[in-house]
Amino acid sequence: MGKNIEVVVVGGGYAGVMAANRLTRRDDVTVTVVNPRPVFVPRLRLHQLVAGTHDAVVAYEDVLADRVRLVVDSAARIDAAGRGLVVADGDDIGYDHLVYAVGSGSAGPRVPGAAEFAYPVATLEAAQRVRSVLDDTPVTAAVTVVGGGPTGIETAAELAEQGRAVTLVCGGVVGPYLHPRARRKARKYLARLGVALVEGQETAVTAVTPDAVELGDGRTLPSRVTLWAAGFEVPDLAARSGLRTDAVGRLLTDETLTSVDDERIVAAGDSSAPSGLPFRMSAYAAGCLGAHAADTVLSRIAGEQPRPVDLAFPAMCISFGRQAGIFQLARKDETAVPVYFSGGAGKKLKEFSCEASVKHLVTEARKPGSHHWPKDGKHRPQLLQARRENVAAPLT
Repeated sequence: MGKNIEVVVVGGGYAGVMAANRLTRRDDVTVTVVNPRPVFVPRLRLHQLVAGTHDAVVAYEDVLADRVRLVVDSAARIDAAGRGLVVADGDDIGYDHLVYAVGSGSAGPRVPGAAEFAYPVATLEAAQRVRSVLDDTPVTAAVTVVGGGPTGIETAAELAEQGRAVTLVCGGVVGPYLHPRARRKARKYLARLGVALVEGQETAVTAVTPDAVELGDGRTLPSRVTLWAAGFEVPDLAARSGLRTDAVGRLLTDETLTSVDDERIVAAGDSSAPSGLPFRMSAYAAGCLGAHAADTVLSRIAGEQPRPVDLAFPAMCISFGRQAGIFQLARKDETAVPVYFSGGAGKKLKEFSCEASVKHLVTEARKPGSHHWPKDGKHRPQLLQARRENVAAPLT
């Protein structure tokens, strides 16, 4: 009887859990997930945790396949040469293959006072802290949410629906991914909830104080609690381990999601940068990339050539409290089209998407290999070809 093949998955989010479950397709593969938390965090619910309408946790027993071992610890370093993952308590977990799925968190604010006086919302611990702060803050106190993307919009809307006095500072346009028609609808929903919307290129936050935010256009807005929802960043584990990354720290891979430094390391989710052209950070992409990363590992174990990743983004959805939502349809190149679902229909589709993101993991645990996703087909190869031609073009 042959020796079991050890695969370590670093990170227990959407990408890591999907990859771990899919890897159980082979009986001779032993899968270990290393994650700093003992619970799975459905990040699509964190804005609800902030507002107190969801706890945003799921037991790993409910989403991980029975054959997957969970180690609750933080990864300190990847020893690629020795094929080992060093964890915080000093232990070394050996592997034959490693899936790098460490995810992302709130981008560190780089404006004066933000690190001291603004609260991030992109992780479980951060959202729990905000929930505690708001519990101790009068409902009439001014709350400012910084960031006009989905996280900022959903957090602002959720809090306004709870009766909070909320200002959403976009530093640009609200919902930049949305089609202009859907964006107008988004503004109406925010206004209906009582959210004061601040848009425009000159409205970027330039400083945060204990009781206010300062804007680029010279205005100062009162703010008893300031929430930071402007962008994401990834952990520096890859860089600390001597693996090549892109400019923001995502692990550089080829189109099969294999590290450019080591074919026994593959990456998935927000922390991966295939060909230096990463996919948009999202739970949807994380699950699909996790499945593809597992397929790459399984192909290598079988002595087969892994296939390049193929992933399309057909839609994006945003909730506006518990009663309304927008489900924006898009072309395969992620360009929003004038077609979207709003109101109750949009909300139902958004809720379905949140539930499906977890159900896909459960289904994969019970039937590994079952997860499928929309394919891109042509757009990404065209992007890669255009980049190659641009690099190869002679200087004039």
